[in-house]
Amino acid sequence: MDRSPRPRPHDSTAGRLAALAALLADETRASFCLALLDGRAWTAGELARYAGVAPSTASEHLGRLVAGGLLAEERQGRHRYVRLVDERAAHLVEELASRTMSGEPEPPRSLRAASVSSALARGRTCYDHLAGRLGIRITEAMTVRGLLRQDTGFALTEAGLEWFDALGISLDRSGRRPLVRGCLDWTERRPHLAGAAGAALCAHVLGVGWCERVGSGRAVRVTSTGLEALSETLGVAPRPSPPTARPPDAPARSPRRLPDGPAPYSPSGV
Repeated sequence: MDRSPRPRPHDSTAGRLAALAALLADETRASFCLALLDGRAWTAGELARYAGVAPSTASEHLGRLVAGGLLAEERQGRHRYVRLVDERAAHLVEELASRTMSGEPEPPRSLRAASVSSALARGRTCYDHLAGRLGIRITEAMTVRGLLRQDTGFALTEAGLEWFDALGISLDRSGRRPLVRGCLDWTERRPHLAGAAGAALCAHVLGVGWCERVGSGRAVRVTSTGLEALSETLGVAPRPSPPTARPPDAPARSPRRLPDGPAPYSPSGV
């Protein structure tokens, strides 16, 4: 009689979960996934330079991420592009990243790192929606104005649907992607607006020039046009900085702030 243990029904699920965890249990592969949270496709060479590894090493790691279903591969001529396979993969990476921020954040090792970290905290894209203090501020403004509900999970109200329609933002309600959902922000530790509505809003503010990207990364900032528009449509007004004290005889000059210096949030600072 065969007395060997029979496989349990959940064994296959446990194996797939372990395989998925193993994909992100490498610093280089995790670095690639974090970079791809900007929602754009990157070449293998760009990711190799970003992570500081050899092209051959990057190619090997990317092959594992594509085979594991986290990344999708696209080829254009001789160039190979990769991106996160979908919003669910991006949400997984962002959620796991937020879990690493349980204590005090590690201090930046350089002025450039401090500047990048500060810019990302002020405003950034999380795959295809807005995050950072900018994303949180917009989410809170929508909630206060009755456009968004958070009491029983994220949901657009009738007024919220009309608000999107008034801005000329078309919402896709036919796909499998939820219209709205909360995404835990890894720097602010609070949920920001994601889902189809979050993606549509992000595409709109970038498309009409309310926000613009900072360099080639995920950071974004609000333009002067965006300041007026956000103030008019959501009441998100800039917060003036406190005046800088100076000696009576000193000439007036523009105040300066170090990139990593503390400052209250203001959309104009994004």
